[in-house]
Amino acid sequence: MRTRVYVDGYNLYYACLKRSPHKWLNIHQLACSQLPKNRIDKTRYFTARVSARPHDPKQPQRQETYFRALATIPEIEVHFGHFLTHEVSMPDAAAWKAGQYKPVRVVKTEEKGSDVNLATYLLMDAADDLFDVAVIISNDSDLKEPIRLVKDKFGKRIVLLGSRKTRLSGALKPLADFIRQFGPNALEDAQFNNELTDKVGKFKKPSDW
Repeated sequence: MRTRVYVDGYNLYYACLKRSPHKWLNIHQLACSQLPKNRIDKTRYFTARVSARPHDPKQPQRQETYFRALATIPEIEVHFGHFLTHEVSMPDAAAWKAGQYKPVRVVKTEEKGSDVNLATYLLMDAADDLFDVAVIISNDSDLKEPIRLVKDKFGKRIVLLGSRKTRLSGALKPLADFIRQFGPNALEDAQFNNELTDKVGKFKKPSDW
């Protein structure tokens, strides 16, 4: 069946990649390996560019190298939201538990746009009849309504694909026609080669990944 994959990159990263050796992930290959009978013609990856942090100044450089790797796969299309970083006052946890309110200034980073972009492309592709099956790699309950519309209005099938390490969203689970959860072996098998080539030349997986 005609299939498209919609990946919430931020959600995927924190669900199973952040503290793993599998960040050099070919997400299209992963989806194909988990659904070998489906004809996947496009994998849409939704994310945002990060900024350098005092404790990790090379983070943007690693991310751009990963985007370069994704661009070597014709079936992958990357869609960008953005991050907002600002200072806010939040209650100190220890004081809060002791029945006191002690505000502290913290730096808060929020990703904006990726969930809206995912929902938008999911609905547009369904309206244009570009797939029979939509594979959702996200655990974001905010996607409940667009997924429901894709099923009820356009008659499409929904597959939830995610890590075994993560409990599936109670809001999304009832909407799935099929659920597939992968383990670390699937992530390991779907890694890019350590060295890749694009139109600029050769490049390698970041050394600290």
